[in-house]
Amino acid sequence: MMIEALIAVTFLSAMVVLAAPERWAAKLAFALSLVPLVGSLWMYSVFEASGNVLLGGPLAFETKVPWISLGEYQLHWHVAMDGISMAMVVLTTVLMSLALLSAWTPIDERRSQFYGMMLFMEASLLGVFTALDFFAWFIFWEFVLVPMYFLIGIWGGPRRKYAAIKFFVYTNVASLVMFIGFMALVFATPVTTLGLPAITEALLAGEVSTFAGIAPETLKLVAFVAMFAGFAVKVPMVPFHTWLPDAHVEAPTPVSVILAGVLLKMGTYALLRFNFTMLSDVANTLAIPIAIMAVISVIYGAMLALAQRDLKRIVAYSSISSMGYVILGLIAWNMYGVAGATFQMVAHGLISGLMFMSVGVIYNIAHTRMVGDLSGLADRMPVTSAVFVSAAFGYMGLPLMAGFAGELFIFLGGMQSTALPAAQVFTAMAMFGIVIVAGYLLMAMQRVLFGPFRADTEHEIVPAAFHDAAAIVVLILLVILLGTVPDLFYGMIQDAVRPILAAGGGL
Repeated sequence: MMIEALIAVTFLSAMVVLAAPERWAAKLAFALSLVPLVGSLWMYSVFEASGNVLLGGPLAFETKVPWISLGEYQLHWHVAMDGISMAMVVLTTVLMSLALLSAWTPIDERRSQFYGMMLFMEASLLGVFTALDFFAWFIFWEFVLVPMYFLIGIWGGPRRKYAAIKFFVYTNVASLVMFIGFMALVFATPVTTLGLPAITEALLAGEVSTFAGIAPETLKLVAFVAMFAGFAVKVPMVPFHTWLPDAHVEAPTPVSVILAGVLLKMGTYALLRFNFTMLSDVANTLAIPIAIMAVISVIYGAMLALAQRDLKRIVAYSSISSMGYVILGLIAWNMYGVAGATFQMVAHGLISGLMFMSVGVIYNIAHTRMVGDLSGLADRMPVTSAVFVSAAFGYMGLPLMAGFAGELFIFLGGMQSTALPAAQVFTAMAMFGIVIVAGYLLMAMQRVLFGPFRADTEHEIVPAAFHDAAAIVVLILLVILLGTVPDLFYGMIQDAVRPILAAGGGL
């Protein structure tokens, strides 16, 4: 019952913070967020699973009890963890606590509501990464969207309403498309449950019949495309990416941290669970189109970042590029590729959080994020500048940082892939994206941090607040720790990936 306790404590914490006085909300929310954080770290310390939640084997903290009967369908409350979900749960709890700490400076109104919604979103995210019945999983998936909509729409920038509505429309339509594709598979299989393991077993056994006059193979292809399109919006992949820059630019810094660090991982996590595990044969058939989309996301996202002048928009577009690497690792369909892609989800979550926090601190102090309005900050803000440089190096994939390990695994997987035709060509093209990433980040660093001091602001340039510095220092240490000791996560991720590849012919 540990997973239930983790979700319940976080949800109750959200309720307590919503009812708390404004002056207590920030510190109370941070203190309460430490409870699921400590709980997830304890679960990680005793974690012994070596199976995969959709394919069986030893799992961790599993609970399965009957829940609701819908005609012939029996729904269960079914939660469990394997190495993949364990990594995502730890990432969620760590980033949420640090994001709440970084919110003390920029959030100065309606604090109880802000922190309450952040914790409510955390509870929903924990459900997404642990639920194994589609009914519960979909509820948690949709519940993530609601607080994010309000967090952008209420506490965002000047165009917050436009960004919030665009985010909600894109992601909600994507959910509908994904839902239709998944339901078609359910009705075409002989299962009488919405349990994801049972549906996976039926699909891998080839127990798919004609549905609505559509032949089984065609049905699987249509369902794969529908689910892929729905999850690709959340990732986001080009051309489904246009909601992301607006959401990031208008969202307050703590929300951007969670949006880039965890919410985007919902898309890649779902792609791995649904498309690449349940329908691995279709994924292999569509390997080339998916690889093309991944490489376009890497290169196009990086080129768009290169053309930006707003530091936050630069980081936003660079996330599109980074997620392209994750998709390329998945389609490589070998241990390095799939496990490396999962590891990169965690690495990018930490590094993108670090980047957004450092940009947020610069904005809180200088009151501008425009590259053209800033110069020579290294002399006035040495600590913040050092953090920005560290985050940028992490994004570039500097050795001994988490990004290097993740990208290295993915490139090794791409170069050794036998499932993806011309995999070496796709991988080499994607590697060129690193050069572009280094280009725009070095350019931004040179213009913002060095040269004669200039900041077009009437506000005094002061050092970063202690709580802001504490949050980003912790993130830097985590990025270095995961880069120097990747097996903290990589080993357990491999254990969960091995059954996927065995079932899909990738080993």
